Amino acid sequence: MTQWTRREDERLLTGKGRYVADIDVPGCLEAAFMRSTVAHGLLRAVDCTVAREVPGVLGAWSAADLPYLPPVAMFDRLSTDDAVAGREWPALVKDRVRYPGEALAVVLGEDRYRAEDGVAEVNATIDPLPAVVTPSAALDDSVRLFDGLSNIALRGEAGKPVDPSVWQDAAVVVEAAYRQQLLLPSPMECRTILAVPEGDRLTVWAGHQTPHRLARSLALSLGWSADRIRVVVPDTGGAFGSKSAMFPEYVVVAYLAVRLGRPVRWIEDRSEAMLVATRGRGQDQTVRLAADAEGRLLAYELTIDADAGAYPQLGVTMPMITASMATGAYTTPQVHATLRSVLTNTMVTYPYRGAGRPEATTALERTMDLLGRRLGIDPVELRRRNFIPSDAFPYETPTGRRYDSGNYSAALDLALETLGYEKWRAEQSRRRDDPDSLPLGIGISCYVERSGGEVGLLHEFGSIEAHEDGTFTARCGAASSGQSHETLFPALVAGALGVPETQVRLIEADTGEQSEGVGSFASRSAQVTGAMFQHAAGLLVQEARERAAESWGSPVDEVEWANGRVHEASGGSAAMSLGDLVKATGPLRVGDRYETSAAFPFGAHVAVAEVDPDLGTVNVLRLVAVEDCGVVLSPAVVHGQAFGSAVQGIGQALYEGVTFDDAGVPCLANGFLDYPLPTFAEIPPIDVKGTCTPNPGTQLGAKGAGESGCIGVPAAIVNAVADALQITRPGRLQTPLTPDRVWRAARAPGEDGGVR
Repeated sequence: MTQWTRREDERLLTGKGRYVADIDVPGCLEAAFMRSTVAHGLLRAVDCTVAREVPGVLGAWSAADLPYLPPVAMFDRLSTDDAVAGREWPALVKDRVRYPGEALAVVLGEDRYRAEDGVAEVNATIDPLPAVVTPSAALDDSVRLFDGLSNIALRGEAGKPVDPSVWQDAAVVVEAAYRQQLLLPSPMECRTILAVPEGDRLTVWAGHQTPHRLARSLALSLGWSADRIRVVVPDTGGAFGSKSAMFPEYVVVAYLAVRLGRPVRWIEDRSEAMLVATRGRGQDQTVRLAADAEGRLLAYELTIDADAGAYPQLGVTMPMITASMATGAYTTPQVHATLRSVLTNTMVTYPYRGAGRPEATTALERTMDLLGRRLGIDPVELRRRNFIPSDAFPYETPTGRRYDSGNYSAALDLALETLGYEKWRAEQSRRRDDPDSLPLGIGISCYVERSGGEVGLLHEFGSIEAHEDGTFTARCGAASSGQSHETLFPALVAGALGVPETQVRLIEADTGEQSEGVGSFASRSAQVTGAMFQHAAGLLVQEARERAAESWGSPVDEVEWANGRVHEASGGSAAMSLGDLVKATGPLRVGDRYETSAAFPFGAHVAVAEVDPDLGTVNVLRLVAVEDCGVVLSPAVVHGQAFGSAVQGIGQALYEGVTFDDAGVPCLANGFLDYPLPTFAEIPPIDVKGTCTPNPGTQLGAKGAGESGCIGVPAAIVNAVADALQITRPGRLQTPLTPDRVWRAARAPGEDGGVR
C-alpha cells in the first residue's frame, strides 16, 4: 500500500479545472430544450415560429422540423433486442410524450440566456393521458406506453425454483415486501456535451464515463463510421453511473452541429437534471426465507418488479444483477430470483452507484434480521452460522455467480470490534429499562458485490510508451469522474517500472489517442485498468530486455531491469537507460487488450441509531464500514470512496426519494429542498476500516472499491431503526425513513402476518 498525494487536487481546488462549460470555441451555439409539462400524453402540435424571432436565437426546431433526426441508438447496449423492439426512444418527441420533461423542441442561441428566451416562446399542444409511475401501477397494462406492447419489457430469473417441500417442512419461514425508491444520482456537474464539426469529422467534448461507447453510439445514430467521431472527456464533476449512457439531447446536439456546420453545446442545469436525468434503484420486492430451528438457511426466494422508466435502455437489465447477487454472503442451498422490468412514465432508470447490488443486499439483510427476531437469535450469530466459509472459495452460488475469494467473518468481526458491539448492546438494554430514554437500535448489514463489469466488459485497452528523454506516456480507455486516475495510474506504472512518478504522463478519455476502450464504471478502475497497466509494464520491461540483449549479443536471461535501466546480470559492464535504448533501437510502445474476470469485494456495515417515537426522527449515532476490496493501492483514495458512498447510503436510508403528484409529475419544483441530500450536519461519525483478501484473478490483487456504502449502509440503518422500535413487520419501514413513516411505524403495534 502506498500513500500517494493526489495530483489533481491543486488544479481542481484552485479553480483551474477544465470542464465542458469552460471550453472556448469560436462561434459556438448554446442549446436549450422545451420540455413537456405532462408525464404522458399525445402530442398534437409544436409551434416554434415565435421562438425563431427572438433576438439572439439562431434557430428552433421540433421533430416535425427535423424529419431526418435519428432516434437514440446505444452501442454495446446490454438490454435485449426483444425489450427494445418497437420501443424507439426519439431524440425529440414525435407523437407521444412518455415521461415528464421529455424534449419537444430545441432552441439554439448565441448564449444560453437567449436560447432560454426562445424556449419560453415555443408553444405545444398535448392531450394528457393517464400516467403510471410505479411498476405496480403499470403491470396490468391498462395504461400502455407503447400501443400493442406490454409494459413488461423484460423477464428473467436466476437460480432454480425452490422445492415446495422446503417451505412446508422448514421450522420457520419469514416473508416481507420492500420498496426500493427511485433515486437521483445528483453529481455536482450535470450532463454536458459540446459537438464541434471539423470537415467530415466531429469532435465531441462530454462529461462522460465511457467515451468510446459514446463515440460508437453517436456514429450509429448519425449513420457514420466510428472513426469520424472523436470523443474527449475533460474534467468531470462526478457521475455515479449517470453519465455512462446515450441521451436524446446528445443526438440533437450532434445532429445540429453537423447540419449547421457550427459548434453546439448543451449544459444541463440542475432543474433539468432533477426532471430528466437518469434515476437509480426503483424496485418492488417480495421475499421469502426459510431456515431450520437453529437458524441455518434452507431457501431464499426473491421476486422483483423493477421500474425501467419510459424506454428500455441499459437500466432494463439492472434487476438481473440484483437477481444474480441474491445469495449474498450465505450458504443458502436453494435460491431463486425472478424479475420483471416494467416500463413507467418516468425518466429511464440507469446504473447508479451500486447498480443492482444495493437492492439485493437490502432485501436479504433486512430479511435476515427479521428471521433473527423470529428465532430469538442475535443477528451477529445468525450471520456467522450461515457465512460461506473462507476455505470454500472459489464458491459457486445457486444463482450462477462464482465468488473468487472472501473472509466474511473477518470483516464482520472487525466491524463489531471497531463499534464496541457489546457495549452498545448493554446501552440498549439499559434504555429499554428506562422509560425516559429514547430507544436505541443496532443494525447489521453484510454484503457481497460484483466489481469490474459483466461478461463482455471485463477488459480494457491501453499502452505504455517510452520516450527518448526517459519519460513515459500511459494511455487507456478509462475516464475519471473523481476516481483519482491522474494520481493512481501514473504512480502504479512508475512503481512497476521503478521510476519516479513525475516521469509518467497519463492520457485517457480521448478516443483520438486511444482507439479502443471500455470506460469507467462498476468499480473497475483499479481492478481492470490498473491490472492492465501492471501487465503492460511487464511487457515493456520484457521488450526492453530483449532489445538490450540483441544490442549486446547477450542471452535475454542475462539482462536485468532495475529503476528504469537495463543492465547485464552477474556484474557485466553493459548498462543503458531506457531513454538511450529508445534512441538506439527506435520507438517503444507496448500494450493492447487486457482481460480479467469479475471480482467480488465484500464487507460489513454496522449502524447505531437513536429514534424519537414522538417525533419520528432518526439520529444515527455511529456508523462503521468495513470493506475488503483486495489489495489497496492508495488507502486515502479508498477511504474517500468508502466514506462518500456511505454518505450516499445514508441518503437512501433517511432522506432521498422521488415523489410524484397525481398527474405523474415529480414533486421537485423546489430543487434540493424537495429532494434533501445529507449535509455535513446529518453525517454521523463514520469509521472506515478494511480487511484484505487479494483478488486471485490478477497479479495486482485489487478488487473494486467505491460502491460499498451504497450497497450496505441502507440496510444497516433500517435494521437499526427496526431494532430500536422492535418492529416485526418490515412493511412499516420503507425507505426513506422520513419522520412521518417512522412515527406511524412506532404507533402500529402487532405481529407480522407474514411470519410463521
